[in-house]
Amino acid sequence: MGSRSAPAKGTEPEWFTSATPWIAALAVLCASTALSGVIEGDLWLVRIGVVIVAITVTGAFLRATRLTPPLVAIAQVAVLLCLLTALHTRSGIFLFIPGPEALGELGDVLAESVAQVQTGVPPVHASPAIQALVVLAIGLVAVLVDTLAVAAAAPAASGLVLLCVFAVPASLADEMLPWWTFVLGAAAFAMLLAVDGQHRHEAWRGRLGTGSASGSGGSASSVAAIAMVIALVVGAGFTLVGTVGRLPGSGVGGGGKGGIGLSEMTSLRGMLNRGRTAEVFYVRGMTEPSYMRASTLAQYVPNKGWERGSPPGGQPARGELPPQAGDRGEGKTTRINIEPRDWRSFWLPTYGAVRRIDTPDDDYQFDPKKGVIYTQREREPESYEIDTVLSTPTKQALRLAPTQANAVDREYYKFDGVEQEVVDLAKQIVEGATNDFDKAAKLSEFFNSPTSDFKYELKTQGDVTRDALTDFVLRSKVGYCEQFASAMAVMARVVGLPSRVAIGFTAGVNSADNDYRVISTDDAHAWVEIFFPNFGWMTFDPTPISDGRGIQPPYLRETAPGQEEVPTAETTTESVAPSASGSAQASASPDGEDGDQGLPQASAETTPSWHLWALGVVLLLAALLSIFLVLALLGVVGAGLLGVSWARKLLIPAAAGLWLIGVGLAAALLSWWIAVPLVLAGVLFTPMLVRAVRRRNHLHAVTALGPGAASAAWSELMAESIDRGAPVPPAETIRIAARRLAREHNLDDAGKAGLRTVIGAIERSWYSPNPAADPALPGALAAVRQSLRQNAPLSLRARLLPKSVLKPAPAPVADAPDREPVGV
Repeated sequence: MGSRSAPAKGTEPEWFTSATPWIAALAVLCASTALSGVIEGDLWLVRIGVVIVAITVTGAFLRATRLTPPLVAIAQVAVLLCLLTALHTRSGIFLFIPGPEALGELGDVLAESVAQVQTGVPPVHASPAIQALVVLAIGLVAVLVDTLAVAAAAPAASGLVLLCVFAVPASLADEMLPWWTFVLGAAAFAMLLAVDGQHRHEAWRGRLGTGSASGSGGSASSVAAIAMVIALVVGAGFTLVGTVGRLPGSGVGGGGKGGIGLSEMTSLRGMLNRGRTAEVFYVRGMTEPSYMRASTLAQYVPNKGWERGSPPGGQPARGELPPQAGDRGEGKTTRINIEPRDWRSFWLPTYGAVRRIDTPDDDYQFDPKKGVIYTQREREPESYEIDTVLSTPTKQALRLAPTQANAVDREYYKFDGVEQEVVDLAKQIVEGATNDFDKAAKLSEFFNSPTSDFKYELKTQGDVTRDALTDFVLRSKVGYCEQFASAMAVMARVVGLPSRVAIGFTAGVNSADNDYRVISTDDAHAWVEIFFPNFGWMTFDPTPISDGRGIQPPYLRETAPGQEEVPTAETTTESVAPSASGSAQASASPDGEDGDQGLPQASAETTPSWHLWALGVVLLLAALLSIFLVLALLGVVGAGLLGVSWARKLLIPAAAGLWLIGVGLAAALLSWWIAVPLVLAGVLFTPMLVRAVRRRNHLHAVTALGPGAASAAWSELMAESIDRGAPVPPAETIRIAARRLAREHNLDDAGKAGLRTVIGAIERSWYSPNPAADPALPGALAAVRQSLRQNAPLSLRARLLPKSVLKPAPAPVADAPDREPVGV
């Protein structure tokens, strides 16, 4: 009983190895849709798609050059890093190559993303920092899945990594994930398993060599172990989103000293960008509306924003408190009761100039310099009461306030790194003002007067052209309280006014029975405080809020008319920003490091509707055609159609072209500077990919040992000869063509022997009454190809632009009936 020989070592696997990377990429993309339950919008998914395609193309190209799997994975990670540099930094070498400066900038972005996920409540806003984190995480997942499915030849093992992608958002979202994400993920993974099943079935029948699979168990195990470690690390990061139960070691903060240190600005964004409202305080005893201050920021960092500055100091916050800077101890005090409802933070918010606090908590500290009450340990405080002065001086009194260069710490005067355009504008705005109050009022009016060009919006885009502050003030003019307060505070320092940014809440609304005021996440706010000698820190709010939540103190009401209304439960029907339930974690450590705080951001550009429609149609057609081709290759539907020459020549290039157009349109949503090079690269590599598909089709037919095995082997050898610049005239017989091939490419003895076997198989298929395929044919073809690689290696140009793609190999021509032995 004869045995069918396996292909020799070095024979490339059949069609499934070329399809597996793309199905694996589709599985990663489909699994990534689960993140829609915890991240708003859809632009992040487009970025993920572009990154996954880039990683997959890189892997396919490098494997075609026979690069070892570890180097392929390293190259894929390098491509991921280049894409992150291009998308999220402005200092890359040639815009995309990560240098030291770009890596530092990218590190800042990722640090900001960690702070955002720690304070955000799902679904979080898809800020540039969040998008960078998601692109990095899913990019690493794509590399792992690609390595498992292709290099380790274990597609089923990638299910562990894909399961982690689903598990993270499922554990964080308040509601069930969209059903369609499970359908897409399950369908894509089922396709991946079907490919693996087809591979194992062919191997069981003896049609595949085992060389590629041998030793893959160890590789699959090691890669799976690495995948688990990275998945756990990524999972630990994502579970910081609005949750208390985190993996051990993640702490309560990020990037701070002693494990704490989330930025106040990040906390502010986390409260404003949520799904629905959460009540955080009930306040009783308020005689007049006032801002509720939680923390203050004193240090401006160019193109990053506002940071806390020097660590807070002070004394225990119990009983009588020392006066704050500028407070002369005058004015009538008001007793206010504050009942925290859903508040977990380092900070204990207060009103006005606090003189006394009564709280059952013993570990709070009061810093009179910064005007804040804080604790070293994040906590949920109990109800507390304060005695505070809410009255403010008159406009005339502030105008007469003395100007003292050293009235307050010098850190409140610094504005290093501000661009000259902003400096000139600030000086132009206050031109003609003869005192500090008028300067401050003019700056506030510049942003919030009825004739101002500035607009209040929550959804702003983080990518800017050069300097964030300059972009906001001179170009976009669209933002929310963070941008307005940041910009005015900087400009106040430019004109000599000591300033800081305050973070807290507006006045809220009256309860239904008017017994107390309700402060919610909708009221989260940032404003400016400017220091006046003998009076202390005075409030200036430059944000042009139009729904009545803004508060203008008496000394500004004549200067900025039309903003005196304070909302009640009856007058306020719409919220400033959508918010979500859950703990309002304004979690910012008193002595941690901040990053990207108060960063003015450019407004988002609207994508044309035709672009979105075209992208949707192209991707739908590409997906449907690809699914049909895969099912046809598996023999599920339309198996006979791919046996027709014109169908193969039309459908496969059509699917590739649609995907190329789809990738280009998707990349254009980010930038045409990315889309155009990406499409050009696709066009450049298309001939190589077409040649690779044809080669694998030929090899598949040969390893299958079907009726067309000998003709497929001959077609592959002719294509190899054409690629090397030695085409065979169509009229030449196979023997003459064989002699030409051996002579032109200097085949060695093993190659000539394999060539004789191929010719014999072709002739038997022509003349034998029972033309059974020769079991030695796959090994013979491998020997000829190996001889060609050694004695006539392809140039880089021949690899990228194979001539056989445009000039198909001729069909074999029979010799005369009295066949002579082939002389090769």
